[in-house]
Amino acid sequence: MVTVAPFDTWTYALRLPHDPRAARVARMTVRAALDGHGRGEALDVVELLASELVTNAYRHTRGPASLRLTALGDGRLRVGVWDSSPHVPAAFDQPPGVRVPTAPAGAEGGRGLLLVRECASSWGGWSLGSGPLGRGAGKLLWFEV
Repeated sequence: MVTVAPFDTWTYALRLPHDPRAARVARMTVRAALDGHGRGEALDVVELLASELVTNAYRHTRGPASLRLTALGDGRLRVGVWDSSPHVPAAFDQPPGVRVPTAPAGAEGGRGLLLVRECASSWGGWSLGSGPLGRGAGKLLWFEV
């Protein structure tokens, strides 16, 4: 039996090493996928938000990360970033509408996840626990536009 996905649905997955260049590779992948599927209207937002999540995965973990882009049949795009830390950050463990603290004015970081909350139509995160044998199963942070 052959199963065919609808033309407007697709998924790309990318495994990223723990490398400071990972965010750039993620941006290039997002750009290529969205351009290739004629989704240029969402490009700037998806590129920015995916880059923020991948950058956080690099800055706050010591392991690899994964990026997954999924076009859903109803026109939405879902982006997920997995990393090896099971800790879901405060900006993602609160539902939409709940105010989360902003970064202090002079802080060098702390604004990326707030950008996701402001620019995405929905978002969330799941801790996948610490994994068997002490190996980190990590977490998944996602957003939709």
